[in-house]
Amino acid sequence: MLDRTLKFLAAAALGMGLASPLSSALAQDKTITVFAAASMKNALDDVDAAFTKSTGIKVAASYAASSALIKQIENGAPADVFVSADLDWMDYGAQHKLIKDDTRVNLLGNRLVLIAPKDSKIDHVIIGDVRAVPVGKYAKAALEKLGAWAAAEPKFAMTENVRAALTLVARGEAPLGIVYETDAKVEPNVKIIGAFPADSHPPIVYPVALTVNAKPEAAQYLAFLRSQAAKAVFETYGFTFLVRPTS
Repeated sequence: MLDRTLKFLAAAALGMGLASPLSSALAQDKTITVFAAASMKNALDDVDAAFTKSTGIKVAASYAASSALIKQIENGAPADVFVSADLDWMDYGAQHKLIKDDTRVNLLGNRLVLIAPKDSKIDHVIIGDVRAVPVGKYAKAALEKLGAWAAAEPKFAMTENVRAALTLVARGEAPLGIVYETDAKVEPNVKIIGAFPADSHPPIVYPVALTVNAKPEAAQYLAFLRSQAAKAVFETYGFTFLVRPTS
């Protein structure tokens, strides 16, 4: 009888030993997917690293034009969080029931600037596509307000997102570009040669929301984006923090 009891206890202990690492592995394997505007890459990468260090939850971030990202979500891409560079594409997500409206918040602000590499000659201006990419839409609105769109339009070359425009100017492949101030600050090979008046275009706002299929742990991420720690990172990169920090 004693032998049977000892064998039972040994088997139970072995079972517990096997279950413990498995449970730990499952706990550590939590990952959320964030779709975010291309202009957020440097700052959000740092915020994501801080979030993972704090919670153990990994973040897989995908950066592109807001218009492209929300269309991917609409087509079934498995994103938990969407961060747009303008209100229009977040509105699109709301209208098509792709996001959870009650989680939506206007998180960040930015500025629109004109950049150039050294010793460049004016030929054409590189910006994001004015038909869809937020930075291009802001730029078109600003130039229309300033009465310069008709003259400038023939000189524009469209890119798929703001970072593509930044790269072309940084390489000297375009003499001028219109990007966000935060983009210009992270690229040492460009300089800001002018800033557009804030009232020349709609306010540059970055709203964030959970998608309708977001994992439960994505709510922790959204809360972290509103934290004092995230605020410090975003402001270091030149973003304006539009909400009161939660902690």
